Order: sequence, then C-alpha cells, then structure tokens
Amino acid sequence: MKESVRIFRFIVIGTANALIMASVVWLMMENLCFEGDYMVANITAYIVAQIHNFIWCKYWVFPTRHTKKNSIWRQILFFCSAFAVAYTAQFLFLILLVEGLNTNEYLAQFLGLFIYGSVNFLVNKRITFQ
Repeated sequence: MKESVRIFRFIVIGTANALIMASVVWLMMENLCFEGDYMVANITAYIVAQIHNFIWCKYWVFPTRHTKKNSIWRQILFFCSAFAVAYTAQFLFLILLVEGLNTNEYLAQFLGLFIYGSVNFLVNKRITFQ
C-alpha cells in the first residue's frame, strides 16, 4: 500500500477517533456529574477511542498477514505500548497547556490530539504493524 493511502486512512480513523473522544469528553464534563474533571474525561475518552482505533488500524490502515511475528496478541501488546507512549506525550502536553499556560481545557484537549496522533502513527507503523 502506498504511504499516502496509509496516511489518508489513518487521518480518516483519527478523525473518527477525535469525534468519539470529543463526545466522551463533552458527556463526562457536562452531563455525567464529573464536575468538569478534564483529566478523568481525557483518560476515559482515550480508552474508548483506543478500542475503535485498534480494530481499524489492524484491518484497514496497517493490514498485515497473520504470522507468528504478527499474532494478534503481539499486536495488542505493542498497540497498547504505542498507546501508552502516545498518550503519555499527549497527557503531559495537556497538563502543560492547562496548568502551566492557562489554556482553555477544551482547546488543550483538541491540541493534544495532534501530539497523540503523530506519536501513535509513528510507533504503530514502525513497531506494531510492521
């Protein structure tokens, strides 16, 4: 698959994930009595979107043949590791923006998506779905 097609597919799935995450953050911060706790909303939104992301990445963005090297359990392990690295980068960025620079919590959540997406794509491309 051409790299441009792979990147386009990743952007499509990333956009869907962003919509899922925005919905979860909004529901939790405005409607589910979390009293605007942006950190709990952020963690929950990323976990929900991560499940969606794995399925699409495995079968559409980074399709691979099933071999011992690419077993589903190996991919899940590395995908979770990629998530941890990307999420940590995004979460630290979020805290820096909100706590350090007094950025609006919603804007900070949105900007964090770009940090997360970039790190996630690179790690999954090079390690998880090689």
